[in-house]
Amino acid sequence: MSQITPTVESPDAGTVSPGTGTENAVGMRVKALREAMNFSLRDLSDRSGVSPTMLSQVERGSTSPTLAVAEKIAAGLDLSLSQLLRLDEVRHLVISRSEDHLVRSSGGHRIEELTPPLPGQRADVSTHRLNPGASTGGEGDAPMHEPGSRETTVVLDGSVTLVFEGERHQLNAGDSVTFDADLPHHFENQSDEPVEFIAVIAAGLRRG
Repeated sequence: MSQITPTVESPDAGTVSPGTGTENAVGMRVKALREAMNFSLRDLSDRSGVSPTMLSQVERGSTSPTLAVAEKIAAGLDLSLSQLLRLDEVRHLVISRSEDHLVRSSGGHRIEELTPPLPGQRADVSTHRLNPGASTGGEGDAPMHEPGSRETTVVLDGSVTLVFEGERHQLNAGDSVTFDADLPHHFENQSDEPVEFIAVIAAGLRRG
């Protein structure tokens, strides 16, 4: 995202629920999201165009951001304003029944998406089943993950080979691996038995 020259909105430009304690909740949410994305105040300032001083004040709850400032902060966190303020959330607990999961199969690779599409969601969880001789990354599979994505995979049953940037790594039941998911990779089942594993993909993390 291109950098934007930081600006400070005038205090009478319309604020986010002043005097109700909402500014504290908004500030805590901004800080939690920023830290989850491994952004410093300067990083978020560069992405949003809101000065580090203003961001710090918002996070501490010492000032209530104008709607314009809140919208810039949301954009810097890759969220809409309603997602940042949780205006479009009906509840905080969502149960995803097995019959509602999205399932895709192609070339001996079965994928079951466990997480429902929620506003501002930063992680996706899926289970995978590879038949003998099958591999991920084929036709029908998801494209390469977005820049900064990180994946943790846990092998539930069987043995699988992770090919990461040309290097091969053997994983057995109970093993786990974490890697940068935006780099070339795929899984292969070179055994005579099906393999099952679970993958957790966190999006948009900044590498340290």
